[in-house]
Amino acid sequence: MSLLRIRNLSVDFATASGRFRAVDSVDQDVNTGEILAIVGESGSGKSVSMLALMGLLPWTARVTADEISFDGQDLLNMDRRARRRIIGNDLAMIFQEPMSSLNPCFTVGWQIKEALRFHLGLDRRARHARAVELFEQVGIPDPEKRLSAFPHQMSGGMNQRVMIAMAISCKPKLLIADEPTTALDVTIQAQILDLLAELRNETAMGLVLITHDMGVVAETAERVSVQYAGQKIEEQPVVPLFRTPHHPYTAALLDALPERATEKRLPTIPGVVPGQFDRPPGCLFSPRCKFADDRCRGEPPQPCGADLGQARCFHPLSTDERLAS
Repeated sequence: MSLLRIRNLSVDFATASGRFRAVDSVDQDVNTGEILAIVGESGSGKSVSMLALMGLLPWTARVTADEISFDGQDLLNMDRRARRRIIGNDLAMIFQEPMSSLNPCFTVGWQIKEALRFHLGLDRRARHARAVELFEQVGIPDPEKRLSAFPHQMSGGMNQRVMIAMAISCKPKLLIADEPTTALDVTIQAQILDLLAELRNETAMGLVLITHDMGVVAETAERVSVQYAGQKIEEQPVVPLFRTPHHPYTAALLDALPERATEKRLPTIPGVVPGQFDRPPGCLFSPRCKFADDRCRGEPPQPCGADLGQARCFHPLSTDERLAS
């Protein structure tokens, strides 16, 4: 049984001119101890889909789904009190913007100790010892002193490490990491990713890694889900995805990696992700796709079979076509 199971998740936001669909009929599964990477351009709905799972979207959002279950529990029909016991404890998230996620009115030590008090019921001495241990784990120097610092007294990278420490403090069963290493230098990036992988190995924690960094995906993930304009358009284990992407968008993303470039000028994907007013009636990638035809532009494609990476495309690429291009 999947640790996390999502079926037909959609998220719409109310705007002055109507409603905008940010996540469109997404299915997702994460097994115990698995590392799933979700990749895609900004605006593809990666973070929004996970925030919907956490119940952290604003009131302007309307979330619908056929199923959202975590560890055998139905999150869709669960009352708020029971959900609060899960969120932050068994199900935790590292947010992309630490400065807007930490409370500026309280010290970082108080905030991490409050999570330990609420979810684990530790006494004051145990909370302090655990907080120091967590700060040491994520590479925060002089942790005893840093516990009494406010977020504005620390750098963005330090605050990001505080967020990571807070997320792993209760040893969650599933951790969602939204660009967890964005504000960190390369050395600390490797340290944090190694820490998350080590925690996964020790506790069989599932890990959802939202990232733009395909190098991190290649080194860390076991399975990759590609999103575009709110839809999941391909999903494969990491090695087959890098070797043989089936959706033209996935292939274009990988072709833009510097290490794959065969010419001096890097290839790019023309155009932009469709917004509220330029959403095509057919395939959402059709305005930017060199393989698009009239059917693509007029009819929404359905996902293919697992042998083609569940590519949402009328013309999924085969191995021969990739070699030819």
